[in-house]
Order: sequence, then structure tokens, then C-alpha cells
Amino acid sequence: MEFKMTENGFEADVEYGTLEISGNAEYGYRPFQLLVSSIAVCSGGVLRKVLERMRMQYDDITVQAKINRVEKEANRVSDIHLHFLIKGKELSEEKVEKALNVTRKNCSMVQSVKDSINITESFEIQLSNECPDSL
Repeated sequence: MEFKMTENGFEADVEYGTLEISGNAEYGYRPFQLLVSSIAVCSGGVLRKVLERMRMQYDDITVQAKINRVEKEANRVSDIHLHFLIKGKELSEEKVEKALNVTRKNCSMVQSVKDSINITESFEIQLSNECPDSL
């Protein structure tokens, strides 16, 4: 990847389009947002594949990320808590817990930062018949 300086940050041309990055949210994605997004979405994508391989049916996965930053240490990201809201039918807490353990081991972004950022996970199961928008 190549990042070119702009008036307000940097940009990179990637397959999907131009990625604009800036310390100022008015001009692009902030670097910490990209870091957290990479970890959350990688985890969600791997969880999706693991659930499919385990033949667990789901309708939707939402990943909520809570971030702690240490202001005295260059405002570094110290902790990320990922909360997965998984909607589906006949989802077992025990099987979802196993799926998350496999996810943690197979998410390249989590594995890349595991020694410098404390990453924790939790999950909540919402049965499809409890979802107001399901038919």
C-alpha cells in the first residue's frame, strides 16, 4: 500500500476506492478508527465463517466495540472489548462460546495486536422469533 500526503492527512488508492485518513475526522477516517474497525470486522467475518462451518444458522451479526485509550501514552489504544450480538434460530451459548474461541485464534488482526492491545469478547444471543423485523 502507498499513502500519499494530502492537505489534511493522507490517502491511499485501494481496490474499493480512495481511503482518506486524517487525525481530523472532518477530512477522513481517524487512524484509531481504522485500527478498531480492522479488529472488529476481522473478528466478525471469521465468526461468520466459523458459525457456518459449525452448521449454526444465524440471521445477523452486529459487533459493538468499546475502546480504552491511554492519554499519557500518546493516546494509544490499550483495550478493545468486542460485544457480538448474534441473531438466529436454535443458537446454543456453549457452541457460540466455542466459535468465539476459534475466532480469536484465527483472526489475523487480533493475532497481530494481541501482545500490545488487550482484546476481550462477549456475546448475546437473540433468537430470530424475538426479533421484531423477522417474518
